[in-house]
Amino acid sequence: MILPLIIAPDPRLKTKSSPIAQVDAEIRKLAADMFDTMYHEKGIGLAAVQVGVLKRLLVADVTWREDGGPGAQYALINPEILESSEDPHVYKEGCLSFPDQFADVERPATVRVRYTDLNGDTQEEDFEGLLATCIQHEIDHINGITFVDHISLAKRDLIIRKLKKLKKAGAFDPHVHGPNCNHGHHHDHGHEHEHVHGPDCDHDHTL
Repeated sequence: MILPLIIAPDPRLKTKSSPIAQVDAEIRKLAADMFDTMYHEKGIGLAAVQVGVLKRLLVADVTWREDGGPGAQYALINPEILESSEDPHVYKEGCLSFPDQFADVERPATVRVRYTDLNGDTQEEDFEGLLATCIQHEIDHINGITFVDHISLAKRDLIIRKLKKLKKAGAFDPHVHGPNCNHGHHHDHGHEHEHVHGPDCDHDHTL
């Protein structure tokens, strides 16, 4: 099921999400719906808070292709970064909650993460490259941090002002879309989003 996205500015995106006490059918259904929503919006990562659920759950798939279906799917519950490399990587990040807004963000190139999977088992895994960037971006989300918090105040304010203006004009209201829609939010009218896309991104998207 496709879930509605929370679009910035929104106080929920600045709120720290709550731990998930039990992995049950409800959580697995939420993860499945988040994958559906992420693919629909042409993203590669999504946190539960971005669909209005303040729970510590994220999904990611940086290898899916529009013409080939899902790639390597990751669903991380209560993720915690245990170690980060000292080597930095810079990616031009975007976010489904910040439609068509992008900025270079520097993060550790690799991270080791402990999380619970959808079977309720504890896992520890090393992530690198675009997947590491994506996982860190989504962990930020569940901690009430967005990618614009990593850029200059001037750039952040510019992005927020743009989104406020678009929201006021109803640009992200799915009920006001029509055949002459010319704004940047994707609702099956041929426009593509980026979400933490970087130089290693290999699915069908053009920056």
